[in-house]
Amino acid sequence: MAELRRVAAGLAAEPARRPSGAWKMTRLQTPCIEFHDVSKRYGDLQVLNGVSFQARPGEKLSLIGPSGSGKTTILRVLMTLESIDGGTVRIEGEPLRVPGEQQRLSRSAERGLQRIRGKVGMVFQHFNLFPHMDVLRNITLGPMLTQGVSRDEAEAQALRYLDMVGLADKARSRPSQLSGGQKQRVAIARSLALKPKIMLFDEVTSALDPELVDEVLAVMRTLARETDMTMLLVTHAMNFARDFSDRVLFFERGRILEEGPPQQIFSEPREERTRTFLRKILASGQDL
Repeated sequence: MAELRRVAAGLAAEPARRPSGAWKMTRLQTPCIEFHDVSKRYGDLQVLNGVSFQARPGEKLSLIGPSGSGKTTILRVLMTLESIDGGTVRIEGEPLRVPGEQQRLSRSAERGLQRIRGKVGMVFQHFNLFPHMDVLRNITLGPMLTQGVSRDEAEAQALRYLDMVGLADKARSRPSQLSGGQKQRVAIARSLALKPKIMLFDEVTSALDPELVDEVLAVMRTLARETDMTMLLVTHAMNFARDFSDRVLFFERGRILEEGPPQQIFSEPREERTRTFLRKILASGQDL
């Protein structure tokens, strides 16, 4: 993990993160992410219903709640994979405007959208690696296409990130030759190669065998501890969320029902629905 810490330090503007719960909302600090009264529908289904929250630069947030409560939709909106029906979303103070199916953006608006996209990286539940490309090509493709990085520079950078996640010897392997945990670590390296300011994790361990989960969580813990990237995590791994987070947001039916520091949410939740959810997670054998 020494290499992971060394490279992570290069991503960070400060050597270590503040301890969990230590974040203060100051008026002088522009939110890195801001949702205000955001709504989203799929036909008759209200997926997001008046969602408002902020994430400060470098803050680590966990989004928890039952399946279908809107958590992943939040990430998809930030990745510009979904438009919204109402409200506003801002990234570093800049409005995020994603066109609907029948809309087209002006050239200037499209450039603005591309600029925002360059600030956000995402690690998906099912890895989303290109199966016909080797690991090295999976990682270098993004920087070369979107940032104009030369092949030599992109490959050197990719090898550093692969070393960081403990997979330097897998650069020429195809995804089909990797375990699930290895695929997810490659996916993390691929996102880091784009040098995002915001990193999104969508149930990144839920598709893994239990024996492979720890190797992925170890990488995420170090990134959370030693970089100043703003991170949003959607997860049912409650024990990890408690250790990872500065704040936890509990979602229910498209709304944020409760939010607060991990100690409050996991030890003294105010809402009965939050308590019921956490009891069910514990009873199901998932970690708490």
